Amino acid sequence: MGSFILKTDVPNKVLNIDLEGSFSQEDGLRSISAYQDTIAPINTKEYELNIDCKKLNVTAPEIVPLLEGCLQMFKKDEYKKVVLTLENNAILKMQLSRLGRSVGLDNLEIISTVTT
Repeated sequence: MGSFILKTDVPNKVLNIDLEGSFSQEDGLRSISAYQDTIAPINTKEYELNIDCKKLNVTAPEIVPLLEGCLQMFKKDEYKKVVLTLENNAILKMQLSRLGRSVGLDNLEIISTVTT
């Protein structure tokens, strides 16, 4: 089961999202609904979106269209920058890079951290 936490840092104009686990279709839809409720009062064009994916598992093939839809949504919301932080997970990094390119999310930055 996937889980998510959304935190708006209004003074610094950053929306932080923490993702964890493996997302089902239902988890994905719940996270999208919570995301839309969270951004309703803010002007996303003034914000940076930081998504912590360090505890996120590689996305199952049937969930990829939902993930792609999320990246399209982030593009439509016109953030200053979208930053995804991963642990040293080359497969997830390739998957997210490819999806980001396919939706034209030009301001996507993927940071890969290595834990010891």
